[in-house]
Amino acid sequence: MRREKGFTLIELLVVIAILGVLAAIAIPRITTSTATAKANACATNIDIMNTQIEMYYADKGYYPAGNDLTIVTGDPNYFPEGEPVCPTTRLSSSYSMLTDGTHRVTCSEHGH
Repeated sequence: MRREKGFTLIELLVVIAILGVLAAIAIPRITTSTATAKANACATNIDIMNTQIEMYYADKGYYPAGNDLTIVTGDPNYFPEGEPVCPTTRLSSSYSMLTDGTHRVTCSEHGH
């Protein structure tokens, strides 16, 4: 008897079922990882802006007038690559400076 090499239908179905189970496990984790990465990138942008605001204060002796964040972010001496953009909204306007006297930056999207 001559037997041809190849996969049977059952073997193919088992492989497809295993791949389906692995995909069902992996896809939610990838989605969660993406959201976490964007939130971390936003927090990093906020830390960088807070540092640059302190450098602005050290250079000028005062904080930006009227808590206007664009004074610092628009200055190529502090942000040579341009104003940071929130990775979630893709808008730079989601960042603002607090008016409580701390001169800290917050993100309207993530609330940090």
